[in-house]
Amino acid sequence: MQLDGYKRDDGRWDIEARLVDTKDHDYPLSSGLRQRGEAVHDMWVRVTIDHQMNVLDAVACTDAMPYVGYCDRITPDYTQLVGLNLFHGFRTAVKNLFRGTRGCSHLSELLMFLPTAALQTFASDVLDNDDSVHKPYQLDRCHALESHSDAVRRYYPRWYRGQKPG
Repeated sequence: MQLDGYKRDDGRWDIEARLVDTKDHDYPLSSGLRQRGEAVHDMWVRVTIDHQMNVLDAVACTDAMPYVGYCDRITPDYTQLVGLNLFHGFRTAVKNLFRGTRGCSHLSELLMFLPTAALQTFASDVLDNDDSVHKPYQLDRCHALESHSDAVRRYYPRWYRGQKPG
């Protein structure tokens, strides 16, 4: 799997996730033999987001698949992502929209990584520890940067909240 994020000239961001599945041996499938090194799956999803993490555009593509003409029929349905927000209910919405036979399990799994990829991509456009009145976005999003942690005390002293109660 590969995750990439790109800042566009228009100030928006493209966030992509890709899965390429190859075998180190010939792989027989009901739909035909895949030669060693030939992709069984080559699929990707891309969303275009704004600075509020709203999905403005969504594209899914299946370039290699076990069942040509069948697996790829579902890709247009992934435009339903438009209007969602990567940080507010995105994963739950994906599960509801594409559960079971309403989606491709592989494409839907790739979507679960988009919020993390967006956060890491967006981080390059935000100062790590500016002196604004707003707490840096990365604090209290993981154990290392919890407001009571030694890491916050060391790198973000303004936002350190002392020993954790209890």
